[in-house]
Amino acid sequence: MKIIAHLDMDAFFASLEEAGSPIFKGKPIAVGSDPKEGHGRGVVSTANYKAREYGIHSALPISVAWRLSQKAKSEGKLEVVFLPVDFVRYDKAHEDILEIIKKHVPPQRDPAKGGKVEPASIDEFYFDLSFAKTYKKAEEICRKIKKEIKEKLRVTCSVGIGQNKLIAKISAGIKKPDGLVVVKEKDSAKFLAPLGIREIPGIGPKTEQVLNQKGVKIIKELRALSKNSLQELFGKWGEDIYCKARGIDDSPIVENREAKSIGEQTTFEQDTLNFIYIGEVFENLCKSVFKRFLQSGFKTFKTVGVTVRFYDFETKTTAKTLKNPSSKEKEFSLEALKLLLPYIDRRKNSRQKLIRLIGVKMGKLQ
Repeated sequence: MKIIAHLDMDAFFASLEEAGSPIFKGKPIAVGSDPKEGHGRGVVSTANYKAREYGIHSALPISVAWRLSQKAKSEGKLEVVFLPVDFVRYDKAHEDILEIIKKHVPPQRDPAKGGKVEPASIDEFYFDLSFAKTYKKAEEICRKIKKEIKEKLRVTCSVGIGQNKLIAKISAGIKKPDGLVVVKEKDSAKFLAPLGIREIPGIGPKTEQVLNQKGVKIIKELRALSKNSLQELFGKWGEDIYCKARGIDDSPIVENREAKSIGEQTTFEQDTLNFIYIGEVFENLCKSVFKRFLQSGFKTFKTVGVTVRFYDFETKTTAKTLKNPSSKEKEFSLEALKLLLPYIDRRKNSRQKLIRLIGVKMGKLQ
């Protein structure tokens, strides 16, 4: 019997900041760009649950978050504390959490018995608890993990347990924050039926809109559509939706994810095509990413990528895979710059549109 758990940290960045300083305790916190008293141009990276009560959430323009904070202040509520992103702290916490999970989820000689742990992102982890043999024992292990994380890092997490990664992930989000939801295999279809279709990973606003037009709003209604109908609407993705609506997911736990990457991005104060200014900002981004790479414990990278967002919010990404893994800062910066330049000259920016945001990352870390 397969038993998979998904651990999702609660408002990770903001919770770590709150835990790290007594003066922030109990206050609404938003981590992200500098709001510049309502004139900032970036976005919120993470907001804690106090800030979410004001309507502030991830990816919200920082200027809007500032206005919501000021509105709350005028109503006699606590003003939001805006903090910059501290990736070094978050990366360290990620490694600490991974170590705690691995202590409670030892590797098994027989791979079929589980024991694998997959860091899915900086604040999400999958792990195979099949060795526990029962859902009750799996729940006990997860409660111990939750308790140790709370004691050592002073932050909470939510955990979902199910027969595969899909059910585990969906159930982890049901009772946030600090939740633990167990969905036994015999109950998975009943569990999914009343949930909104957006609970299925991968279904975003556009897919939701198409399905809403078909009268589909919850997973039970989604199951009424045939596989052929969904394929006609969404192509190969339609087949995936058909399976996920039924709780079917065969994706394995991947312990060493080559796809893991380290990256950063920044939004300019003003849209620009000034090469000198962009170059200076980009150089600092590259240095910051490489510093995090050195601190991460990884030895080499094999892909380099850049992101460019124009003034009209059109966003482009380009990546390159190196012939051989590298650990050199100069090679990383040079290859990244080569990817960026076509967006500044006319090769990939024929209309010379002004640039709003740039980002850089390295991937396939070993």
